[in-house]
Amino acid sequence: MNIYVGNLNFDTTEDELKKAFEQYGQVESVKIISDRYTGRSKGFGFIEMPSDDEGRAAIEGLDGSDFGGRNLKVNEAKPREDRGDRGNRGGGGGRSNRW
Repeated sequence: MNIYVGNLNFDTTEDELKKAFEQYGQVESVKIISDRYTGRSKGFGFIEMPSDDEGRAAIEGLDGSDFGGRNLKVNEAKPREDRGDRGNRGGGGGRSNRW
């Protein structure tokens, strides 16, 4: 089960997050999302737990709990949508050839 974890303290490490979730079962992976330019945490991440039952227990146990001085937002992650075509953003802001 892929789990979304939000409202993380910006200083939270992946190891700290893993330890919190290991109370509920096996943790396959932990990823805190960082800004690609600054490297600073964006305050959310994802946990992968192989057992759905353990994942649900972790969600129930940790959602709303205090972690690093902040109340966690924990729920089942929504599947990523195809990020290929983001729609037409316009952009044809060039000059016309009219005089």
